[in-house]
Amino acid sequence: MDVVALGELLIDFTENGVSSQGNPLFEANPGGAPCNVLAMLSRLGHRTAFIGKVGNDFFGKQLEDAITEVGIDAAGLLKDDKVHTTLALVHTYPDGDRDFSFYRNPGADMMLTEEELPEEIIRGAKIFHFGTLSMTHPGVRAATKKAIAVAKEAGALISFDPNIRKPLWDSMEDAREQVLYGLGQCDILKISDNEIQWLTGKEDYTDGVRWIRERYPVPLILVSMGKEGSRAYYKDRIVEAEPFLQPDTIETTGAGDTFCACVLHYVLEHGLEGLEEKDLKEMLRFANAAASLITTRKGALRVMPEKEEIEKML
Repeated sequence: MDVVALGELLIDFTENGVSSQGNPLFEANPGGAPCNVLAMLSRLGHRTAFIGKVGNDFFGKQLEDAITEVGIDAAGLLKDDKVHTTLALVHTYPDGDRDFSFYRNPGADMMLTEEELPEEIIRGAKIFHFGTLSMTHPGVRAATKKAIAVAKEAGALISFDPNIRKPLWDSMEDAREQVLYGLGQCDILKISDNEIQWLTGKEDYTDGVRWIRERYPVPLILVSMGKEGSRAYYKDRIVEAEPFLQPDTIETTGAGDTFCACVLHYVLEHGLEGLEEKDLKEMLRFANAAASLITTRKGALRVMPEKEEIEKML
């Protein structure tokens, strides 16, 4: 298996117009950052597998069908008979940015335990990917940490995207503690501009990366900067790539996940050793182009761009 991811699989209710009575209409899109990453990787021809939990309900079945349809192996997807599938309502602002309200107290994704981990799937991964939504509560946190340990022991590269959702944490100090844990485990870090500023207290991203590197020797750090593009920090190199701004951006849900997937795609094809400036630039431009395409579509998991579409932009 090329990439195995563990984490949340949920329904993103995204705004989709108004009814004849003037009420907002919501579309039930399959979502969850780790599966968005896998969906893009599957689109690029990689073998992917997901580990997580949904409710044994209508939405859980919809999600299982959705990930199978896009080519993600669902053997590690479990269903909970007592707790419903996690739901998120996504409010989109005019500039495409968004605000999340979660229905997860509890939600099925939180119910995954260490004992339920399919270790043979994890051991077969070239890259193991995770975020912090599976670190918000003790049980699923223990499962995540065990999965990382199994993957490391089997020689997988570890990829981490904090993907902080403030409403899901008891405190931001708790969130910070789990992000620092993730930094201590990963080989590839994808972090957004506002996350690195929050974590390190540094306004300048390069100062923020220096702060991280003084504590954790992460080989490859990607900073996604929204409308400003992206940067790669690799050994002593800093490479920046311009964004591909779309005139018809609808929403930015999934842009960071699409970007992250394209970086992992590059690492799978070229390895993590001996990357030159031109390699990093090529990686970032491809990832930026793919991320810009997803902003023109509603949802993410089911509508990832084709490789040909991305290459056409380049």
